[in-house]
Amino acid sequence: MALPLVVVTEELHPEAIAWLEARCEVVGCPAHSPDLGGALASAEGLIVRTYTKVDAELLARAPRLKVVGRAGVGLENIDLGACRERGIAVVHTPDANTGAVVEFVVATIFDALRPRVFLDKPMELPVWQTLRNELVAKREVGELVLGIVGLGRIGSRLARAAAGLGMTVHYHDVREIEPSARHGAEPATLDRVMTASDIISIHVDGRPENARFLDAALLSRMKPEVVFVNTSRGFVIDNFALADFMIGHPEALAILDVHEPEPFGVDYPLLDIANVHLTPHIAAATAPAKARMSRVVEDVWRVLSGETPRWRAEA
Repeated sequence: MALPLVVVTEELHPEAIAWLEARCEVVGCPAHSPDLGGALASAEGLIVRTYTKVDAELLARAPRLKVVGRAGVGLENIDLGACRERGIAVVHTPDANTGAVVEFVVATIFDALRPRVFLDKPMELPVWQTLRNELVAKREVGELVLGIVGLGRIGSRLARAAAGLGMTVHYHDVREIEPSARHGAEPATLDRVMTASDIISIHVDGRPENARFLDAALLSRMKPEVVFVNTSRGFVIDNFALADFMIGHPEALAILDVHEPEPFGVDYPLLDIANVHLTPHIAAATAPAKARMSRVVEDVWRVLSGETPRWRAEA
């Protein structure tokens, strides 16, 4: 009997590919390749990451498709409604990168608050003393208030880490969170989180109503020395409003790992602002996290085998 064909459009861990190849015919074909249509015509499975758009047009080229696997968390690039209408299962890896993203956020917070230099040559005592007198942190993490917008998997893990550092943690979420899942974080209104927090970390999902909900009215209420971190989705922020705030508050710092669009061009309003630090969507970029995300192949195989997947996406 012929093996089911699975098309993979973006890079997966080699061990995951080898695991899948032992059970399926696997074809690697980038989303922009002219060969994609031919590959999809016979495909029963499709595995993507972030930059392959799975919409009705793509699905129309895949008449035999049974399952779409997203190696990662967010599902904004997949039309869940179109998949549901076709009876196509969508599976993903919702907890694969939680620890990696939390590590990144904590690292950026420390980096923002603790000035340092690395020495590569001997120096005279006066220079040594000058450095020790100049490289003094203005604030300690344990004395600060962390505001978390979105207390899901990543937000709640961050709350637990922050509590271990002695921080006061407030959070806002559209859902009611059980006290046992808050890790000491206190619920607050969104306005309270934005106005009272020394550090704000954004962890919201990709639902359409979150588009630019962090607008000028909210951003303008942040503290003048706020550290603002976004590792969730770029489109949830009004970029022009954030640019205006950062230019007007040089003591503040924004660290943005996600952007709208990706990659951004020369007209990106947050470019060339001294207190805005931009990173290329790398918060989840650890080798262990990438390996865990690639294990979506297991749920793809479960669907193709007629079994119940472990992580089926909610439509």
